[in-house]
Amino acid sequence: MLSIGKITEEIIGRSPFLREAMTDDLINISSLARKIKPEIEEALGKEVKEGAIVMAIKRMSPGLYHRLNIKITNIIGELGDFLVRSNLEDFTFENTESLRLKQADLVQLVNSESDIFYTICRGVTETTVICSQSISQRVENLLINERLKSHTRDLASITVKLPAVNSEVYGIYYYILKHLAWEGLNIVEIVSTANEFTIIVKQDHVDKAFKVLMQLKRGK
Repeated sequence: MLSIGKITEEIIGRSPFLREAMTDDLINISSLARKIKPEIEEALGKEVKEGAIVMAIKRMSPGLYHRLNIKITNIIGELGDFLVRSNLEDFTFENTESLRLKQADLVQLVNSESDIFYTICRGVTETTVICSQSISQRVENLLINERLKSHTRDLASITVKLPAVNSEVYGIYYYILKHLAWEGLNIVEIVSTANEFTIIVKQDHVDKAFKVLMQLKRGK
């Protein structure tokens, strides 16, 4: 038989991160009760008092979020070393056939250099190239006839090495990005591989971003 408590838990359970916000006292319970009240009333087929929903929310156990948070915290504690690179530039071009063909030339250019940062991300309609400032002019010259959509200078990157089990637990990227956002840090780009996670930020934000990541790793 359906009850207010059961329906309330089902609605909130659709978003484990809503429970996180509740646990951290970031959600106004009364406002949440008012928001989900129509759905509860529809499921029960009768009017429900807001106070009853508030009580149902308060009685909820941490449940899924609690277990999820423990897993994420354990993984964050096992993060490897952080690698910081400065003096980067970001180019975004509209995708064209000529741009695709020039990617081989880009790889050859990069291979001719040592100790540089370079990554290329091809999306559905555009491609982003992020590289060290030392080769940015050559990249720009190579792609001078391509349709440049944006060009950002004075960037830095922080690469985080993740434990192999990171792919088995959802919410890790959210957890990291959430804390960076809370500190007012804007992420310019995100680059990831199976076990690495790289954020691109403005040069003058890199020290603060590094500090946030170190605090997360230490469990603070």
